[in-house]
Amino acid sequence: RPTQCEKILEYIRRFGSITSWQAYADLGITQLGARIWNLKEKGYVFKTERVYCKNRLGEKTHYDVYRLVE
Repeated sequence: RPTQCEKILEYIRRFGSITSWQAYADLGITQLGARIWNLKEKGYVFKTERVYCKNRLGEKTHYDVYRLVE
């Protein structure tokens, strides 16, 4: 059975990037940032893009998009 880190790497390689919502909705992973940190400790390099938007209530918010640098 693949680990959460392995699932994240596979997802990014397949789709090009991952967000915390995609990790939760598609993979059932709730702490994407922690898993990205674990992967960085293992030597993986990520490009992180912060996206600013408004939530469903019209309030300003942001989220991170992680891309693997290979």
